[in-house]
Amino acid sequence: MPDPLPSHSRRSVLQAGLTAGLMTLLPQAIWAADSVDLLIERRIPSSARRIPVMGIGTNAFGMAGYDQVRAVLRRMHAMGGKMIDTAADYGESEALIGRALAELNIRDEMFLATKFNSPAGEHFGPLPGSHPPPGFRPPPRGFGPPPGSERLYGQPSFDRSLRRLRTDHVDLIYAHFIGSWEPLLPLMVQLKQQGKARYIGITTASVSEHARLIAAMQSHPIDFVQVDYSIANRDAAASVFPVAVTRKIAVVVDEPLGGLFSSLLGQVNARPLPPWAPELGIHSWSQYLLKYVVSHPAVTCAIPGATKVAHLVDDQLAGHGPLPTAAQRLRMEQYWDARS
Repeated sequence: MPDPLPSHSRRSVLQAGLTAGLMTLLPQAIWAADSVDLLIERRIPSSARRIPVMGIGTNAFGMAGYDQVRAVLRRMHAMGGKMIDTAADYGESEALIGRALAELNIRDEMFLATKFNSPAGEHFGPLPGSHPPPGFRPPPRGFGPPPGSERLYGQPSFDRSLRRLRTDHVDLIYAHFIGSWEPLLPLMVQLKQQGKARYIGITTASVSEHARLIAAMQSHPIDFVQVDYSIANRDAAASVFPVAVTRKIAVVVDEPLGGLFSSLLGQVNARPLPPWAPELGIHSWSQYLLKYVVSHPAVTCAIPGATKVAHLVDDQLAGHGPLPTAAQRLRMEQYWDARS
């Protein structure tokens, strides 16, 4: 008998079933929107704290001017956004954020996450004197650790982040990249016990590392993972997310609009939004892609990057209003898969 559905549709049906199943496992207070007209928040599974589902990634802040960064963070705060994701590896991002939050006097109202400087061989590019890996493409100017900071690691890296962020604690500290989490875990636990970091976590941005991330999630007490997930990259939904639900680990999605060199918005090719998009509060392709991501019940927050206020506003609006149901998510997947 011929298969009634193409392979990508079968996969979508299975994932829709998994999503619906996760909704039954998660408490209503974790995944549901507070109101169809208001800001959507989710509870951090390991605590009672709630954060908006839409944050901001800042790995491009180093290429933006200070006035741009300040304007973006000011508008984000005005729209109810809280999660700011940065890293020691993101050029001058930490310093720009710290200055802006201090001048705007909003540090205590924001959820500030940063990451340790990466060990040798695990950041945006090879360290001086080392050989780049095959296929390596140099990142744009403003990415990577600031000059002179490459060899800071562990506690010195964290202390430098606090100085640059102009704060005495962060809400979340990650081990940046999967290979660095194990040696850093004792320090992260210590920082949490000292109140220097309220939550600890691990990041990855590669499907090839999901198995290692899952192993860490299953064996160690962490509060957050940051993982790649989008409508075009659904692996984490079937692999990482069920473990996160079972272990009560918050999920922050990086690359919800695609990676640095693979923007999903560039793949739309001027295709119109489906006529039913406004029913979900969707008025742009960015909102379509982001609503899809944060409507997964295991996702706590997504962190699309933005260095312009207009882009920030577009992204943040995806964190307001109704969320797609499991059936609507399947419809979104099918529309996206049929775009070619």
